[in-house]
Amino acid sequence: MTHVLDPNALDGAGSQDTAPGTPPEPFADVTRSGDAFRAFLHGLPGVDQVGAEIRAKVLGTRSIKTTAKAWAIDTAISMVDLTTLEGADTPGKVRSLAAKARRPDPEDLTCPSVAAVCVYGDLADVAKRALEGTDVRVAAVATAFPSGRASRAVKLADVRDAVANGADEIDMVIDRGAFLAGRYLDVFDEIVAVKEACGPAHLKVILETGELVTYDNVRRASWLAMLAGGDFIKTSTGKISPASTLPVCLVMLEAVRDFRAATGRQVGLKPAGGIRTTKDAIKHLVLVNETAGADWLSPDWFRLGASSLLNDLLLQRQKLRTGHYSGPDHVSVD
Repeated sequence: MTHVLDPNALDGAGSQDTAPGTPPEPFADVTRSGDAFRAFLHGLPGVDQVGAEIRAKVLGTRSIKTTAKAWAIDTAISMVDLTTLEGADTPGKVRSLAAKARRPDPEDLTCPSVAAVCVYGDLADVAKRALEGTDVRVAAVATAFPSGRASRAVKLADVRDAVANGADEIDMVIDRGAFLAGRYLDVFDEIVAVKEACGPAHLKVILETGELVTYDNVRRASWLAMLAGGDFIKTSTGKISPASTLPVCLVMLEAVRDFRAATGRQVGLKPAGGIRTTKDAIKHLVLVNETAGADWLSPDWFRLGASSLLNDLLLQRQKLRTGHYSGPDHVSVD
């Protein structure tokens, strides 16, 4: 567990429009220099590692049944960013994924659509055309995903290309090397530049928490990304292990909660990687409700980045509806 940042102790707290690259009040001055930013980030309340892990474990044991479970399954489906990020991806695979995203269970029209389809930027136009006329969004990874090892000019060109191809949301990766070296302003400035390149598209900032080493670093990176204007913070690319974990999500949920309390601006959260079962999804929903609050229990503010999760949610959903599990041919193999 961690201490809550007290917004009442901050002068001028509240939501205000700010110029691009200027953090919201009362934090407008923290990026005036590298030293000032380092002092702010390292002055955030520390994370009690043992407490965070115990709390996440306890919340993960909550039993959700009957009507509550049915609600949780439909809610989780509506929050899925259905993802394919393989070098062998084809337009045909993306069109198939889009068809599944818009109608996950063709035999049950009451089943909600997913939140988004997440692809590489060069396939965003394929997804956009396949999802035309629906509320399902197109998310595209960018900024030299998953490593983030490219010049800023290349990263910004990657973002602009994905947006031009129809991406509604951009999932960027931070420069973990710069962050771990303490070059926080460099990371901040790059997020600001990417946010500007996004234009109308929403920005999800991937922290790659498995490479950040400590929960304190996860908290610092979360605040850095939110101060730079990220619309969502995201745990991981799903390409390294460990990816998303419940304790990491707990730390990030506390960060978005405290950030809204201090600034009035709400930021979303997207765990990604390793979330494969209905049990996993429900554990995350419980964590959201108990940590950040019910305001985040919406695809506008919480997403689940996954590829195989949707199939298990659909099988569990039919089990609740019919009393038995379907065969493996009930869901598509993606």
